[in-house]
Amino acid sequence: MSSELYSLQVYPEGYFQNFNPATEFEKWAAAEVTDFASVPDGMETFEIKAGLYAVFNYKGLNSDHRIFEYIFSEWIPDSGYQLDSRPHFELLGNKYRNGDPESEEEIWIPVKVK
Repeated sequence: MSSELYSLQVYPEGYFQNFNPATEFEKWAAAEVTDFASVPDGMETFEIKAGLYAVFNYKGLNSDHRIFEYIFSEWIPDSGYQLDSRPHFELLGNKYRNGDPESEEEIWIPVKVK
């Protein structure tokens, strides 16, 4: 549908309550499509369930994890929301440049009202 790409994470239940960086999770590289009628060999489909997301516009190196520390240790606890058990993803649009401090992306965190 577009040239935008997605970096998508599917975390197991309880992943953030008992955070351990060694705990495995699913990681997908994805692109949006209109339908699943003609999926190329070697590719799989993934449908994201509808729901509420907190969206953060981030500019900087993708190796700098301070934005995630802020989201999970400050923004979520101080908001009227809690994490929802749906995929997290980053939208990598035309301003995304891997390894560039001027890179921009959107970070989508699934939330629900407390």
